[in-house]
Amino acid sequence: MCRQTIQTLSHPVRRRIIAMLRQGPMGSGEIAAAFDMSWPTITGHLNALKDAELVSTEKHGQSVRYRLEISAVEEAMAFLMDLTRTGTKHPQEDDQ
Repeated sequence: MCRQTIQTLSHPVRRRIIAMLRQGPMGSGEIAAAFDMSWPTITGHLNALKDAELVSTEKHGQSVRYRLEISAVEEAMAFLMDLTRTGTKHPQEDDQ
């Protein structure tokens, strides 16, 4: 799990974009319309998600569609769950 991925997921706008993309691929304009932010700000968030390999892009003429990279998100979740030991007993619990 890369530090970049954790930093990328730490921003609430990026997490919201990921949640939106769980429904399926979306155009950059559709994504931007969901936020009250400037286009360059949204582009920066989309680029951060792309750089962290959490989303991929497809060009269709002049439009760009973003797609969630499920395997990258699953890897990130598995790492975070392991880090917090979600769903497992802590070693101290065995001693009680």
